[in-house]
Amino acid sequence: FYGKIKTIYLKIYLTNIVTNINRPIFPFTAIVGQEEMKLALLLNIVDPKIGGVIIMGDRGTGKSTTIRALAELLPEIDVVAGDGFNSHPNDPELMSESIKQLKQKGTQLSIVKRKVPMIDLPLGATEDRVCGTIDIEKALTEGIKAFEPGLLAQANRGILYVDEVNLLDDHLVDILLDASASGWNTVEREGISIRHPARFVLVGSGNPEEGELRPQLLDRFGMHADIHTVKDPVLRVQVVEERTAFDRSPNSFLEKYASEQENLKQRIINAQTLLPEVEIDYDIKVKISKVCSELEIDGLRGDIVTNRAAKALSAFEGRTKVT
Repeated sequence: FYGKIKTIYLKIYLTNIVTNINRPIFPFTAIVGQEEMKLALLLNIVDPKIGGVIIMGDRGTGKSTTIRALAELLPEIDVVAGDGFNSHPNDPELMSESIKQLKQKGTQLSIVKRKVPMIDLPLGATEDRVCGTIDIEKALTEGIKAFEPGLLAQANRGILYVDEVNLLDDHLVDILLDASASGWNTVEREGISIRHPARFVLVGSGNPEEGELRPQLLDRFGMHADIHTVKDPVLRVQVVEERTAFDRSPNSFLEKYASEQENLKQRIINAQTLLPEVEIDYDIKVKISKVCSELEIDGLRGDIVTNRAAKALSAFEGRTKVT
């Protein structure tokens, strides 16, 4: 009986995957308005060390649409074939332990191109679903660390999206924040420990009417975008027309914005390449810290994030110096 239930769930899961792969995504460059939200997302893609972004706003303001559109826009990445952690073929900080060992032995790794992962974390997810599970029986009887990767592993080098983040269980929030801050996820069961990279851009969204954010959660996101329903009648009509055109003929609509999408994608790639060369003068650093001090911001996270965001913006605009 339970075997049949598992088979049914697997079929549903695979069907959802195929559906999501084939379903056209509304293009990022066609989204009308909400410039603050779009810029915050783009800067986090240029420099993931900014620390993610929390987007709070009314229902129907395009939060989820924009985030999924961004994931579709991003350039493909090189990953080690057959690895469940999206391991980087050359960067040890982005490799799983098994791939790192193969690399040290001089084993030739097979490399494939893959789309940047965009992982949804559902509100009802369990700790095992998020962190991954260890097969204790196999570990004890066969001496093999059989690990089933969770959502944190799947999100490595990608985007982890939490809708209605203000309603997420406190325990899961702590796990997410720890992984996001350290870039690693550690799973321990019965004295067996497995550690893997979990470097991702953490994006949360929510409606303030459905619950306030915990102060420690708000503090750990690098950026905060507060968005509202568009009031301008002309812009509202434009949004409706664009969405109607997309729903009527998705492929034609995507072709219309293909050039703009490609230009923005190349701009992101150029910014990521240019970022290490961007410099910020001491005087500007002092101004940033002065503003943070006058706003009575606790700690120095605000100073660090603002410096990183300023450099990411300069790189995105093609400059090597923050002005």
